[in-house]
Amino acid sequence: MSFIDFHCDTLELFALEEHPTVDLYENNSAVDFCRMKKAGMKAQFFAIWMPVPYMIPELKHPDVTRDGKLLDDMYIRTLYAGFKGSVEAHSDLVSHAVTWADYQKALSEGKMAAFLTVEDGRIVNGKMENIKALYDGGVSLISLTWNQKNCFGSPNSRDELIMREGLTDFGKNAVEYMNDLGMIIDVSHLSDGGFYDVAALSKKPFVASHSNARAMSPHPRNMTDNMIRILADKGGVMGLNYCPAFLDESGTGEESRIADMVRHLTYIKNVGGSDVLAIGGDLDGIGGKLEIDSIDKTELLFDALKSAGFTWAEIDGLAYKNAERVLRETLA
Repeated sequence: MSFIDFHCDTLELFALEEHPTVDLYENNSAVDFCRMKKAGMKAQFFAIWMPVPYMIPELKHPDVTRDGKLLDDMYIRTLYAGFKGSVEAHSDLVSHAVTWADYQKALSEGKMAAFLTVEDGRIVNGKMENIKALYDGGVSLISLTWNQKNCFGSPNSRDELIMREGLTDFGKNAVEYMNDLGMIIDVSHLSDGGFYDVAALSKKPFVASHSNARAMSPHPRNMTDNMIRILADKGGVMGLNYCPAFLDESGTGEESRIADMVRHLTYIKNVGGSDVLAIGGDLDGIGGKLEIDSIDKTELLFDALKSAGFTWAEIDGLAYKNAERVLRETLA
């Protein structure tokens, strides 16, 4: 079944080896072009996640660290080069899409689309010209924060004071700038206060690329009922995240079950309507025992939803139609 996935962390592979031999065509991760094709995918969003100190010892590529510190610019360039090289080497299967027109062109040529994103906007460093440079380099979506404060605002947190903090002045101005450029604003990882600022300021739909329902799993990365309704009213979508801790009832689990995914999607549909549903599996960025541990197993979710009473129209919406609406309305 055709579908779009808003988030994976597979590009990290290009920094984990001293002399990377990995290719996006076929590898030992959860996402590659072969399995994407097998699964019938329309598009995958590939994230450049910006590592934090605890991750740095795992990065073996000689160009991305120095004296135990991450070289942000070089890290992005390394992952970008791996992404572009793989796409160009397999241009019969996939095209790098930046705009809605690029996406349509890829499908018309019988190809899949690969979108590029940045997870943690710290690389922007409070400068609009850096947002423009990312866009010109082929980035279609920015997750404004990860789990630390940056120039855009504050992250999700179990600290209620941090969770209430909104966007910075730069972050507020950046919302309008990203709207005008044609970049998707992603509020996954953002504080609740930041979410409400984006909702108030954005003239276009925005997304929570990989977040679930907080009422079903009390992790601060998930969204409250009110946030789900507002996101739906703005025409946005939230991508179902397969992370165990974002799915189970405790918010701390280590097993990702399809039954819990169905439970979240049913709840989100009842709160915000079926048009807000999408997929953002977070594959290659999550651990634990995963029932869907590879992109080509996504069909298991669709089968489970059908058995749970979802209509095919609702499943098609979740799989790609809702995402396509957002792409059409946001990407210049």
